[in-house]
Amino acid sequence: MHNFSQDVKVFGIAGHSGMGKTTLLEKLIPELTRRGLRVSLIKHSHKDIEIDRPGKDSYRLREAGCSEVLLMGKSRWALMHEQRNDTEPSFEYLLSRMQACDLVLVEGFKQEAFPKIEVYRAVNDKTPLWVQMKDILAIATDVPTAAAHGHQTRTCFDLSHIQAIADFVLSHAAPLPRGE
Repeated sequence: MHNFSQDVKVFGIAGHSGMGKTTLLEKLIPELTRRGLRVSLIKHSHKDIEIDRPGKDSYRLREAGCSEVLLMGKSRWALMHEQRNDTEPSFEYLLSRMQACDLVLVEGFKQEAFPKIEVYRAVNDKTPLWVQMKDILAIATDVPTAAAHGHQTRTCFDLSHIQAIADFVLSHAAPLPRGE
């Protein structure tokens, strides 16, 4: 069961590695929170992440076999779930684990069906994702001509125009998928 109200929305930030997705999010999130929104984030990484440290009690107990360890500190708490040999959970399941907010931003999960903006920098010399992905509605780029390919076009934003990007995100964010 989702902990969200009916009007929570989801919007994604897509792009090849090294394009600046996190950098854009670092600027976009303060703009959205200044507008009074409670924003959460789901980030997918293809790397094996570690948010705990060897030698700490929580690390030792997780290594001892706990499925989940919830670590509560003075300023924050974190829930760590060990997948061990389990398959990766669905995007909908991960969304269901989030607490109440107005907007869930998603970095990664490119193949999931929700609206996205692609971060594209020409210096990386890679083919833009939007050419093949219909869920990418716009591009945030350092090269304005990057939004045209053949007969296809996308809305294009300069990476520094954070207010305009925030406006676009808010006007195109979709209701959360309800997949339970």
